Amino acid sequence: MGHIDSQVGGKMPWVETPLVESAVLSKEAGCRVFLKLELLQPSGSFKSRGIGNLMLSYISDPSNHGKELHFFSSSGGNAGLAAVVAARDLGCPCTVVVPLSTKPLMIQKLRTAGATDVIQHGASWFEADSYLRKTFIDVDESSQGSVKNVYIPPFDHPEIWKGAGTMIPELAAQLPPRPSSESEPVPSFPADVIICSVGGGGLFNGVIDGLDKYLMSSLSKSDKGQRRVQVIAAETRGADSLAHSLRNGSLQSLPAITSLATSLGALTVAPQTLKNAMTPPRGVEVKSVVTSDAEAARGVIRLADEMRLLVELACGVSVEVAAGGRLKQAVEDLSPESRVVIVVCGGSNITAEMVAEYRQNLANGWD
Repeated sequence: MGHIDSQVGGKMPWVETPLVESAVLSKEAGCRVFLKLELLQPSGSFKSRGIGNLMLSYISDPSNHGKELHFFSSSGGNAGLAAVVAARDLGCPCTVVVPLSTKPLMIQKLRTAGATDVIQHGASWFEADSYLRKTFIDVDESSQGSVKNVYIPPFDHPEIWKGAGTMIPELAAQLPPRPSSESEPVPSFPADVIICSVGGGGLFNGVIDGLDKYLMSSLSKSDKGQRRVQVIAAETRGADSLAHSLRNGSLQSLPAITSLATSLGALTVAPQTLKNAMTPPRGVEVKSVVTSDAEAARGVIRLADEMRLLVELACGVSVEVAAGGRLKQAVEDLSPESRVVIVVCGGSNITAEMVAEYRQNLANGWD
């Protein structure tokens, strides 16, 4: 990391985040629950890793040396905020194009974070994205001189997955080491289960990619007797594009996003996301879990009350999968010594007022 850092003259666009064991959530779940605090990334979400890594890959590309890179994002949510913060820390400009429906609060956040410009265009993300590509990306490079415009997608890029996967070696170092035994001479990955939220699949693909690299490098060629790492892909009903594709056995689009967890609102997951879920690498097992928005809200409230952490619904769903009983249904051999990691992916679409509203709605029978 230091070598790249010195190349770009800025600071790294993501940080190593803490891992904490939660006594309260462990008691609720009936196993050892650890929280990977990705909400502490510079942009407030895990997306700093993947989008930051994609930007670094462009900056370190020899064909771009001597050029000023101007990054462009079409997300008014966490991906757009991560793009602006990462570009700022790397000393590059970043423009964000958002649909007209984007809330003023989010536009102000993007500007405050250092966006070169925030342009509103179109009724939907698709229209904003199409305008961005047509206006800034699909243009004659020769007319731009020393400036090169670079498109930053929200989740569907191998460098984004590779960046998200950097949390796996961190987890391996932070978790209590697993002792070797005669039946398992090479210690397995030190977690039995990793729970992560799935929107388009950037985080999920990163977790799978990181686990594959770890297991390939540290385990023997024969996985006989080795524990499999179970990855639980958590979604909310109405934003469950991965579960929808798994039910159909092929890549499918949802007709619409009806969940309040709009950060999970990709109509279709990346093709690699479905591939990873259907045929994960050796040593990894994937399970899909879908909850209601109300369950995700309970997860948000649990973290706020018990850990004093503020996260959005798209993150709360993973917390509630662990603490609300879904984990025991998904993992049959769960024991008090099982180690479960929740990726607390964070998110900026949350305020104390929203948490209070969730609390009131739940008290009124929201389920």
